[in-house]
Amino acid sequence: MTAISDARFWDRTARKYAASAVADPEGYERTLARTLGFLQKNHSVLELGCGTGTTALRLAHAAGSYLATDISEAMIAIASDRLREAPCPGLAFRQAVAEDFLAGDDRFDVILGFNYLHLTRDPRATLRTIRRLLMPEGIFISKTPCVGEMNLLIRRLLLPAMRAVGKAPHVSVFSVNELKQLMSDEAFTIAELENHASKGSKARPFIVAVKA
Repeated sequence: MTAISDARFWDRTARKYAASAVADPEGYERTLARTLGFLQKNHSVLELGCGTGTTALRLAHAAGSYLATDISEAMIAIASDRLREAPCPGLAFRQAVAEDFLAGDDRFDVILGFNYLHLTRDPRATLRTIRRLLMPEGIFISKTPCVGEMNLLIRRLLLPAMRAVGKAPHVSVFSVNELKQLMSDEAFTIAELENHASKGSKARPFIVAVKA
């Protein structure tokens, strides 16, 4: 599979994704509340992997400008429809990936990536790109499934089988400790690491990382 095939996968599943309920509403609300605590009215925010825009529409009011992006054109179309129905000053949606911004001058105070890093093909390179896109002492906030902590049968058998028949996108496998090391290697300082899952799972840590 390639990045193009990943985009096609999310295009195919966009409407089903938009209609699905949040798996852990309590954990999701805690993540939103903690993220809001780091956003300021003068901040420029970039969200990567925004999906159909649910989180952006909840957070954008707290920032000066908020650009929410996704690899999927269909996801962005749904997000844009939602924005037209509930306008939010300073919020915009765009089909893009992190690397698309490297050629320009845009730099951001805060970059968000929820349920995102494990879907990138090279998490280390993605973190390096994110760091380049941040202002000095900018912050990267993420909450990403660490597939390396999950059941061996899921990550070794089920996920590869689903990818082979087009039922799942690419998934990068890393543990919580491996993710922390990747961030450290790419010159991020972890300021916060919390478990927001209401059922006690630590396989999807909420991390606030500061550009060192």
